[in-house]
Amino acid sequence: MTERIAILGWGSLLWDLDDLAPKVAGSWAMRAGPRLPMEFSRISAKRKLGLVLCLDPATGAPCATHAIASIRTGIGAARADLAARERAPTSRIGWADPSGEGESRLPELLPHIGAWCRAAGWAGAVWTDLEPNFRETTGRTFTVPEGLGYLRGLAGESLAEAHRYIRNAPLATRTPLRRALARDTWWRGLSRPHGALGRADIR
Repeated sequence: MTERIAILGWGSLLWDLDDLAPKVAGSWAMRAGPRLPMEFSRISAKRKLGLVLCLDPATGAPCATHAIASIRTGIGAARADLAARERAPTSRIGWADPSGEGESRLPELLPHIGAWCRAAGWAGAVWTDLEPNFRETTGRTFTVPEGLGYLRGLAGESLAEAHRYIRNAPLATRTPLRRALARDTWWRGLSRPHGALGRADIR
């Protein structure tokens, strides 16, 4: 087994490596990571209060993840690199090795990610381990109707960023909210030339 460390991604990391860019090798291997439960149930200040993806077994659905190689040969250094990109403490970066050892706020996922590391030939994996915060931010429990209502309440740059983020997420990310948005006339209308956002706002 090589000493390669995988960085797992599913959200903006895929199109915005930011200062992680010089610390990875090669390109994203799309849909090559383990399937993990996720939902757009986190409100992100960085994304202008739009909804972003996070690991969420309670309300989400298993979705494909994607992998890129860190230039580091140690998990600690790879975690620190990802923490710097996320502007988050290292404790919010999960990790696992092929034995299933690791750290995560969702320890039940460690054996699954460890087994993926073994099968795919990685010495370990790291990922963003930020929690859902919809209830803490809004005072309401996240559900698909609540998520739709929250998005409908956004305007201006916040709505534009929320739309851009969800639109840019890989099509394989079929969470319950994403499936509902695909059927929602208001949401689909935002992409049209005369939609609420306007073409220039959603590129």
